[in-house]
Amino acid sequence: MEQKEKIKQLKARLPKLILGGIAGASLGYLYYHFIGCNSGHCAITGNPINSTAYGAFVGFLWMWPVKKNGEKKS
Repeated sequence: MEQKEKIKQLKARLPKLILGGIAGASLGYLYYHFIGCNSGHCAITGNPINSTAYGAFVGFLWMWPVKKNGEKKS
């Protein structure tokens, strides 16, 4: 596949990836706010920054396109 085609495909997927990151960040912060660790010793849920960043990363990965079983590599 040519470089230009890869860039075109990434541009087409970018809004979906960004939306997944925003949704994940929101859910990560909500998890910290309502369920998070009260003592502050938990690595992810003890800090709103860590919880939000982790949620954004997971949301981004959730929306990342994966190869389906029937597809061949070009």
